[in-house]
Amino acid sequence: MDAYEAITTRRSTRKFRAEDVPPEQLEQVLRAGRLAPCGGNSQTTHFLVIRNPKVLEELAALARTAFAAMELQPGMYKSLQAAIKASKKGTFVFHYHAPVLIVAANKKGYGNAMADSACAIENMMIMANALDLGSSWVNQLHWLDENAAVREYLQELGLAEDETVCASVVLGKPDTADGLPVRAERKVTGNPVNYVD
Repeated sequence: MDAYEAITTRRSTRKFRAEDVPPEQLEQVLRAGRLAPCGGNSQTTHFLVIRNPKVLEELAALARTAFAAMELQPGMYKSLQAAIKASKKGTFVFHYHAPVLIVAANKKGYGNAMADSACAIENMMIMANALDLGSSWVNQLHWLDENAAVREYLQELGLAEDETVCASVVLGKPDTADGLPVRAERKVTGNPVNYVD
């Protein structure tokens, strides 16, 4: 699969098989993230790679508790609304039961923290697609970055006190009939382009 195909056929996967990601594939995905462009070649994005099912369950429970305590607000981002509603029902699992969760953190106060982390996550999702793995960007730990219980737990896992959670990506074998990601090309209905010649 060439780069263009890996980009244009990448879709989010939200249902995964209960299979481990082969270590060599996980390393390729992480290397793609670590090689992503970053401001001033700072290379300050910190990746927490969580594969322990018990830890993933605990993170899901902490997130569910935090979101269930929130109230819906007018104009609130629809994915945040969905997390709150599902958490109040007790059914929300932000990582979709994927076998791997990669948290991208960066230095607090660093102006390129989000941009650098976003580049890394996108590289990892494209590499995952090229390796026949499913992936999805997840924002929930970013939204809960200032929640005391979530931060304390993430710091136990290796998040530094001076770091902020920018984004996360889940990774695994898609739970599809053939075990491959869904790759139907998406119709572009937005993202306008203006040429200035």
